[in-house]
Amino acid sequence: MTAVTRTALGLGFAFLYAPILVLIAYSFNASALVTVWGGFSTRWYGVLVSDAPLLAAAWVSLRVAALAAAIATLLGTLSALALVRHGRFAGRTLFTGLVTAPMVMPEVITGLSLLLLFVGIGLERGLVAIVIAHATLGTGFVAVVVAARLRGLDRDLEEAAADLGAGPMRVFATVTLPLVAPAVGAGFLLAFTLSLDDLVIASFVSGPGATTLPMRLYSQVRLGVNPEINAASTLLIAAVGLAVGAATWLGGKRNGP
Repeated sequence: MTAVTRTALGLGFAFLYAPILVLIAYSFNASALVTVWGGFSTRWYGVLVSDAPLLAAAWVSLRVAALAAAIATLLGTLSALALVRHGRFAGRTLFTGLVTAPMVMPEVITGLSLLLLFVGIGLERGLVAIVIAHATLGTGFVAVVVAARLRGLDRDLEEAAADLGAGPMRVFATVTLPLVAPAVGAGFLLAFTLSLDDLVIASFVSGPGATTLPMRLYSQVRLGVNPEINAASTLLIAAVGLAVGAATWLGGKRNGP
């Protein structure tokens, strides 16, 4: 690696991660002024624990993320099976586009379209609407991760199980699913992460009593930044980082003979 390449790489990482590192550092600031360093302290994490509205928003985010990720994992895995294992079928191109569209569509458009859909069918904005919206967002990501794993599997293992008398469901449960389990787990964690840190889509479809943590943080930032927000953001970054790291590890893990 040349000096120019190292310099460009260093500048790129600094541009991406320096603001995050500054935020994390100032979450341990003893001063109530975010622009003045008053020494190292964990007091704002203690304040954070006693902030009931923020804790309630965090609990909403965790529930929404878990439910949305579970739904997205189920739908995404089934979509991947349809795309990889069933070859060409009528409407395959349209189906592929529908599954992957939320991945590339601007979140503002996704949020607005879902809002109009929910209004049209009479579904009230709230927790259920956010779960459906986040599941819609995560399904495509799960499908891509699981489909990539399915394409790399040795079909001879499934064919051998079928030759020994196992039906399609038993082949899937005893051979295919264990082999793709790391990818399914990675897809779940990825969908969980996407839901946990989403602000735009949730803002469109949320209602009373369904304020997520990103929405709560954004509303507080509009009134002024304080070290407590930095502490909450640091914990959110840590949670997302752990989930992404676990998803990366599971995605690269090989399972099978």
